[in-house]
Amino acid sequence: MTVLILTSPQDVTADMVVAELHERGVPLVRLDPADLPGGADLSAEYVHGDFHCYLSAQGRMVSSRALRSIWVRRPGEPAAHAPGASAWLGAETGQALYGMLYSTTARWMNHPRQAAQARYKPWQLRLAHHSGFAVPPTLITTFPRVAEEFAARYERVVVKSLSGPPRTEPPVALPTTLVEPGADFAGVAAGPTLFQGYVPKRADVRLTCVGLRLFAARKAAAEGQVDGRFGDTGHSWEPAEVPDRIVRAVREYMDLAGLAYAAFDFAEDAEGLWWFLECNQGGQFGFVELETGQPIAGAVASWLGAPPAHL
Repeated sequence: MTVLILTSPQDVTADMVVAELHERGVPLVRLDPADLPGGADLSAEYVHGDFHCYLSAQGRMVSSRALRSIWVRRPGEPAAHAPGASAWLGAETGQALYGMLYSTTARWMNHPRQAAQARYKPWQLRLAHHSGFAVPPTLITTFPRVAEEFAARYERVVVKSLSGPPRTEPPVALPTTLVEPGADFAGVAAGPTLFQGYVPKRADVRLTCVGLRLFAARKAAAEGQVDGRFGDTGHSWEPAEVPDRIVRAVREYMDLAGLAYAAFDFAEDAEGLWWFLECNQGGQFGFVELETGQPIAGAVASWLGAPPAHL
């Protein structure tokens, strides 16, 4: 049985898992949907009530019946690298590829349907609350007056992106930023803006969930730090124990979201309470493993390579 990894060629995190799978002798095919057609090929035939599907990439051919699991890491847009690439060709290729894969019995990490829903921040926050996490007060608005009243009510608020940085070249960084007193909120009318109550934190926490396994890492915050992703805090990531209430909340969240993998970000306050900030269904884990030594790539490889009966 074969593992299918859908990702781009420049994906160091995927490279770590590929190395683990090779070491365990688990067959795999790595495919970037952007290479279809041309750099990769597919074929599917409906015969006697079922599809017989085949994928060819990097000199390897695999039948859909031989797929044990599919890891959707960071795939490119279908047909993006094809000669004569167009929106129509991309749509046709996406229909063919994902239509084939949806027809298999392979396990997904994560299924595109659940992954698409899991990206929406408002949905995340509601699910986090119902799962038992502490969630900061949050506002998403295009009304400047509403934003101004929210900032006045909670006194210290941050502004952050809903969808992450735009895909531009060169890449753009959009750090979470503390709103200054007396700020002008007129710009809110130009597009939906997310405001959140500021959590004075003593540490950032990244919790990676792989199936039933949890890996938490903690990095002490610098004084007055707002966004731990930017700037040198003078501290490194260290393994952390996961409080029981967080274990229960993560299990509930993953079950409700239908996810097999997710990376949770928390802000730890002075009392040690972990505040939910976001859940990235495709979040990076390589930097955590390299600094902490936690075997996250091995856990992903174990999940992908395990027989269905063992999951």
